[in-house]
Amino acid sequence: MRLVKGLRWYIITLIALATVINYIDRNALAVMWPSISKDVGLTKDDYAAIVSFFMVAYALGQSLSGRLIDKVGTRLGFVITIFAWSISCMLHGLGRSLMTFGFFRAMLGLSEAGNWPGATKANAEWFPIKERAFAQGIFNAGASIGAVISAPLVAFLYLLVGWKATFVLIGILGLIWIIPWWFINRAAPDGHPWLTPEEKEYILSGQKVASTTPVDERVLSWGELLSYKESWSVILSRFFLDPVWWLFVNWLPIYLAEVFGFDIKQIGIFAWVPYVGAAAGSLLGGWYSGHLMKRGWAVGKARKWAILLGGIISFPALIATAYAADPVAAVLLIAVILFGFQVSINNIQTLPSDLFSGKSVGSLAGLGGTSAVVGVLISTWTVPAISQQGYLLVFLLAAALVPLAVGSVYLLAGKVERVALKQ
Repeated sequence: MRLVKGLRWYIITLIALATVINYIDRNALAVMWPSISKDVGLTKDDYAAIVSFFMVAYALGQSLSGRLIDKVGTRLGFVITIFAWSISCMLHGLGRSLMTFGFFRAMLGLSEAGNWPGATKANAEWFPIKERAFAQGIFNAGASIGAVISAPLVAFLYLLVGWKATFVLIGILGLIWIIPWWFINRAAPDGHPWLTPEEKEYILSGQKVASTTPVDERVLSWGELLSYKESWSVILSRFFLDPVWWLFVNWLPIYLAEVFGFDIKQIGIFAWVPYVGAAAGSLLGGWYSGHLMKRGWAVGKARKWAILLGGIISFPALIATAYAADPVAAVLLIAVILFGFQVSINNIQTLPSDLFSGKSVGSLAGLGGTSAVVGVLISTWTVPAISQQGYLLVFLLAAALVPLAVGSVYLLAGKVERVALKQ
């Protein structure tokens, strides 16, 4: 039997890689939309409808996959979700109409959703509390890196083989990922044969949290989770904040095309830049709250300050972007927005593991993801209407969401400690 030092970092790196693939697969439609829409005869409103198909399924998938992963575990849960989303991505090459693209997009959303509650649960299993936000940052950096890679990669493949074959090629990436995941993630930390005794002790001893009652290891029902105000700090903050991220995931290529007249090649050149800022925010935001804890800050104080700091960064940048007059200024400001967003969201996404035991973390993360998608759906339906005369109002409304998200955490999360469960 061989032992592997730092095995937890291999696990989170694989999850980050899965997230890179996740974002390549989901962003391909937006990058290639100018060509797809001409070939198939679809409009901007059709695009919004297709995005809505994805987001409705994604909302359902967050809660359902969170429950599934709590039941079957992260190892098998990830295999099921990434296999399903890879096949769904490949099927996009068969799209011919609004309904076929909508159906394949819904399949993709339902399956891709499992990546987030799965990652949150794996984070809770494999990392002590003080490292969780940084581990979450590594995972979330995968989303940013995927967004960075996707625009030039998809544009390159499109120019090489066309949009239909591009969907097939990027779908294969997820199937390849399953092999190392199944080989390396053999068991949880308390039973993994490759884990050194020192790392096992470090992980398990660092997961102890403050609690006024003995830890309840049963899986809480959705109804039980919703009865705690602390759960609503996750649910509402995700509802308000996630639309800021998805505004750019879903609309950045189209914004660049409509406002600055970009073609697919120019989109590939510019659209990756904001996600460099997002990747930096993922890593720095995750590191920062852990750094504060090492300096003696309480978990709740460190988490809340990092969330507030991200809001302080992103709020004015959103307002400034509303008035950006050239593409360079716009993409650089959006990089600042996404930097601040990731500083906040990394710490919000660790709250389920701070508040509840491991057996309910996936479920609460899934509920938070579902509420996030509801917020995204509302914004997705409004963007086509309010962007008819430009994107000024779009960015100003997005800015208004930031203090609502931060305020939800401050008002409802309490001290950010293990919740005293009702008997």
